[in-house]
Amino acid sequence: MTRTPHTTLSRRHFLATTAGASLIALHPFSARAAASQVHLRIMETTDLHVHVFPYNYYADKEDDTVGLARTAAHIADIRAEASNSMLIDNGDFLQGNPMGDYIAYERGMKDGDMHPVIQAMNTLGFDASTLGNHEFNYGLSFLEKSLAGANFPVVSANIAKKKGADPTKDETLLKPYVLLDRVVVDGNGVEHQIKVGIIGFVPPQVMNWDRKHLEGNVEARDIVETARAWVPQMKEAGADVIIALSHSGIGSAQHEDGMENASVPLAEVEGIDALMTGHSHLVFPSAKYADFAGVDADKGTIHGKPAVMGGFWGSHLGVIDLMLEKDGSEWRVLMHEAATRPISKRNEDRSITALVESVPTVLAAVQKEHDETLNYVRTAVGKTDTPLHSYFALVADDPSVQVVTNAQKWYIEEMMKGTEWEALPILSAGAPFKAGGRGGPEYYTEVPVGDVAIKNVADLYLYPNTIRAVKITGAQLRGWLDRSAGMFNQVEPGATDAVLLNPDFPSYNFDVMDGVSYKIDLSKPMMFNRDGEKIGEESRIVDLMFDGQPVTDDMEFVVATNNYRASGGGAFPGAMGDTVIFEGPDTNRDIIVRYIVEKGTISPAADGNWTFAPMDGTTVLFETGPGGKQYADSVPGVKIEPAGDGEGGFALYRITL
Repeated sequence: MTRTPHTTLSRRHFLATTAGASLIALHPFSARAAASQVHLRIMETTDLHVHVFPYNYYADKEDDTVGLARTAAHIADIRAEASNSMLIDNGDFLQGNPMGDYIAYERGMKDGDMHPVIQAMNTLGFDASTLGNHEFNYGLSFLEKSLAGANFPVVSANIAKKKGADPTKDETLLKPYVLLDRVVVDGNGVEHQIKVGIIGFVPPQVMNWDRKHLEGNVEARDIVETARAWVPQMKEAGADVIIALSHSGIGSAQHEDGMENASVPLAEVEGIDALMTGHSHLVFPSAKYADFAGVDADKGTIHGKPAVMGGFWGSHLGVIDLMLEKDGSEWRVLMHEAATRPISKRNEDRSITALVESVPTVLAAVQKEHDETLNYVRTAVGKTDTPLHSYFALVADDPSVQVVTNAQKWYIEEMMKGTEWEALPILSAGAPFKAGGRGGPEYYTEVPVGDVAIKNVADLYLYPNTIRAVKITGAQLRGWLDRSAGMFNQVEPGATDAVLLNPDFPSYNFDVMDGVSYKIDLSKPMMFNRDGEKIGEESRIVDLMFDGQPVTDDMEFVVATNNYRASGGGAFPGAMGDTVIFEGPDTNRDIIVRYIVEKGTISPAADGNWTFAPMDGTTVLFETGPGGKQYADSVPGVKIEPAGDGEGGFALYRITL
C-alpha cells in the first residue's frame, strides 16, 4: 500500500475580511473570473530570519526596510483584492537576528513555549511553511519545540531520519507534503472544494553547514530527485494544485545531484504548478535574473511556471496569481502572474522611505520578546580582555580586525572538517570598516576592555555579508596582499614626513591576512590601481612566511572571507568568484557573536603579523581620530608619535620606518 502522508485541515473560506476591503479594487483575475473559474492568490514570505519588528537590533535603532509587521500591511491588501488567497512562508524564520539568538541561547524553548516568530505568523493566519537551512542552527530539539506552537503545517520532503529505497520510503523528519482542503469561490460566487498540495525542500548542504546538529540524526536528499518521487504521489492523493516551497535559489538550469540552488530544474518536474523560491536573499521577478536559462525575468516564470522570491527579512511580499479553471473533475491553471511588493524604497540620495506602516496586532504579538531582546543586545554576551579599536587599523595589525579574522577562522575550520580541503592551512582575511576618512574623526570602532554587547558587534562588522572560503595558491596570496597594499602611497627612501595613506583607496579593501606574516615595502610602487587593474610587476610584499617558512607560489591555502570579496568585490587576485569552495549560510556578524558567546572571554590582541619593511631615515605621516591618543603607545610593530593636529578634527601621527 502506498503511503500518502497528508494533512487535512479544517475548511475555511478565502474571502477577504480586512476592514475597508471594499475600498480596494479587485485584481483583474478576480474581476474577470467566470463560472468555474477561480482566482487564487498565493502570498510568500521568505528568509524572515526572525525580523518581526522594523528594528535593527545590532545598531539598536528602527529600520524601515525590514519586518513582518510591515509586510503584514501588504498581506491585508492582497486578501482584500481577491476572493481567495493563501499565505505561505518559504523558510529561514527561526534564526538570523538577535531575537532569534535570545530565544535560543538565553530564554530557551521549553515544552509549551511559543517562539515569537511563530506567534507572529499565527497572528497573520499562515497556511503553511517549509524549513530553511537556518532552521537547524540551534539543533533538532529546539526546532521541534518551536514548530510545536505553529497553527499551520510545516513540511520538508528531502530531510529524512532514515532513508528508504527511494524518497517515498523515507522516514522524513517532517511531513514531506500536505494537502490543504479549502473552499474557494468562483466568478459567479459558487463555492468549490479544492485540494492545494504544498511540498517543501531545503538545500542538502545543511548536512555540512550544521554537521554538529545533524550528523548521525538525519540525512538529506537531492531536491529534484525528491520532487520527482513525491509529486506523483501528491497527484494520486488528490492534489488539484501543487505549490513547491523551494528554499533554494534560482541558479543553473542544468540539474546536478545535490545542487544548492535547484529551483530551475525543480520547475521542470511535471505536476508542479507554481514555485516559491528563496535562500538567496534576492527578489524575483527582477532584472537580476534576466540572462538565466529557463527563466523569464519579465513574466516571472521558470520553465513557464509562475515563480516568486520575496526578498529577505520581510523586505518584500511575493505574490503569485493563478486563474484556475475547472475542466470536468480537474482544475488547471489558465493564466498566471508573479510580482513582489516592497515595504520601502531607496531614494536617489540613498535615504529610505517606508511604503507601509506596521500592523499593530503583529507588533503586539511579540512586544514582550522585542523588549527582552533589546535588553539582551544591550547587555554583555562575553568579555574582551583587549580594547577593540580601529584608530590604527590602517597602519598596523589591529585588535578590531583580529577579532573578525579569529571568528572567521574558527568557523571555517569547523566547516572544512571532513572535506577534501581539511588538511590545507586556513588563513583569514579581514578589513577595517570604520577607519575615519569621509566618515570623520569619530568614525572608528571603540569597545573598551570588559563587557561586549551584541550591538558592539555592529561596530566591529558593519555589513550583513555572509561567510565564504576560497582556495588559493601562494602566488595568488601574494597578489591579494599586493592589492591590499594599494592603501599606501609609494615613499621615497629617506623622505621626511611623507604622506602614508592613499586617500582614493577605501578602507574596506584593505585586507589584513591572518595566519601568515609579511612586510610591505613602501619604496616600491603599487602593483594595482584603485580599480584593481594591474599596473606593475614588482611585489611590495616581502618576507611572506607561513609557519616560519617562506611562502612559495605553488603552496595552497584556504582563506576565510566574505561573499563580497570572494565573488570579486574589489578585484583581488584569488578572489574573483572562481576559487570559492564553501558558501556558508551565516553572516560574518552572526559568526562573531557566536564566537564571543562560545569563548566567553576573547583575547584578540593584535599579534603584529604584518608591518612595514624598514627604511632607514624615513618618516611618514597619517591621520586618525583624536580618540586614538590613549592607544598610540601600545600599537605593535610600529613606532608611532604625535605630530600635531590634522585637518577637520583629525589628529596627526608620525611613523618612523
